Amino acid sequence: MKEVRGFEALTMTEAERTAFLERVRGQVSLPDYGIIEGISHALPEILTLIEQGPMTMRKLRHLLFGPKTEKTHRVCPASGSPSPESDSPKPKRKGHGRTKATAYTGARWVQVSHPQVKPGDRCPHCPKGALRTQQSKARILRITGSPPISATGYAMERLRCDTCGQVFTAPTPAEAGTEKYDPSVGVTVALLRYGSGMPHYRLARLQKSLGVPLPESTQWELMQPLFQQAQPVWEELIGQAANAPLIHHDDTTMRILDRRQAGSATAAQMNPQRKGTFTSNLLAEVEDHPVALYFTGWQHAGENLAAVLRHRSTDLEPPIQMCDALSRNVSPPSPTILAHCLSHGRREFVSLAESFPSQCRHVLESLGEVYGVDAQAKEQGMDPQQRLLHHQTHSQPVMDQLQAWMQEQINGKQVEPNSGLGEAMAYLLKYWGPMTLFLRQTGAPLDNNRCEQALKMAILHRKNSLSYKTLKGARNGDLFMSLIHTCRLNGVNPFDYLLALATHAEAVKLLPRAWLPWNYPASAPTTDTS
Repeated sequence: MKEVRGFEALTMTEAERTAFLERVRGQVSLPDYGIIEGISHALPEILTLIEQGPMTMRKLRHLLFGPKTEKTHRVCPASGSPSPESDSPKPKRKGHGRTKATAYTGARWVQVSHPQVKPGDRCPHCPKGALRTQQSKARILRITGSPPISATGYAMERLRCDTCGQVFTAPTPAEAGTEKYDPSVGVTVALLRYGSGMPHYRLARLQKSLGVPLPESTQWELMQPLFQQAQPVWEELIGQAANAPLIHHDDTTMRILDRRQAGSATAAQMNPQRKGTFTSNLLAEVEDHPVALYFTGWQHAGENLAAVLRHRSTDLEPPIQMCDALSRNVSPPSPTILAHCLSHGRREFVSLAESFPSQCRHVLESLGEVYGVDAQAKEQGMDPQQRLLHHQTHSQPVMDQLQAWMQEQINGKQVEPNSGLGEAMAYLLKYWGPMTLFLRQTGAPLDNNRCEQALKMAILHRKNSLSYKTLKGARNGDLFMSLIHTCRLNGVNPFDYLLALATHAEAVKLLPRAWLPWNYPASAPTTDTS
């Protein structure tokens, strides 16, 4: 047995780590296995930091779970200021009260008339006036629970003649339909799997316990027609996003199990120089309508962006490309105006606030002023040109002073270049131009936070399902995630939208543009919520 001395037992080669994970896989549940695998990936970085010097629990917690908060007053509070816990309680933010009845747009609203009087009648209270319909109605909600997939059985009576043997069967009711599975079943399965992260096996287990079995293989078969029917809309969204003036993009790791099997179709398509697989998110604005696109495979976010931009009209100006500073996010063949995420530069100082409180506070407070200026522009409803002038007037002096101060700290030997603070300053200065594009380019954002939030959809899938089985399954996930999240960003009910695509397949195929999430209500009837 290997002798354990400190952290020596945690040091392992890639082959040893893979063998360890294979042994663990069959011994623990799938969620626990995901946690163990994630920790095994983080071990090399943890050991490296331990070798460099003592590690506080805060640093270890930040490495494993990320920072609990990034607000300046919490990560580096001013000396002598009261602790956040002793502050007076803040008022609740908007949206934390009761939900309004009008927010239940997916409810089936029943119009109830008064049983005794009608519009135009004389008032029973005073016979002088006439009753008039009020624009606002009294509303009451009755919310009930039901299985995700429910079933209705029809038992038709059968009669048989005791002489001639002729059998008479009651006719099938019209509401029974002609197919066993309604199109809404495939829509519900797609929403649960790719919109809420519920794996097929978990839904199958739930449905069986509720008395309406729906096996995993059946769920997949029900989604396939919907995938084909929605394909034209997804391709139209890609073409629309390619012509957008601003495109955010980022990626996260994603596993495809079939690529691990030698001789599989997925492994045959794989670039032998690529060992990892990723899910990229591209977020674009199409005529003030946000569009989210997901792509899973061996290409990085920059390569997926380049593939989308091949659909861009040649007479358009290059778009603004917002991403972090990783080299794989930049694809040379794509002519774009590069902007880097200011939040990534800020985050470097958040993690160092405990070790360098005064210097980090200065940087964070300066960047806080810039974000405050941007918030003012949004609150006042400024157009892109007004926002640019607003930033040039108020943010430019702040950023110039911050740049000069950091340069002075490094040139004056006041900061060790190889220290964490020196590296954080060097990172910010190295990418200063792309990170401050909002001071020179109309419509340039400050950060890539919106795209990182959109990536949580893919991360939720990875957390619950752990992986895709095949590349074909990944393509399904990309399409459904793209349509579902685009609906959510535009305030459209994704269930109603996908059901409309399923029930109007021929119309969708003929004119996909009319069936984009923000156009389809004009092309198909919607639920009456009046």
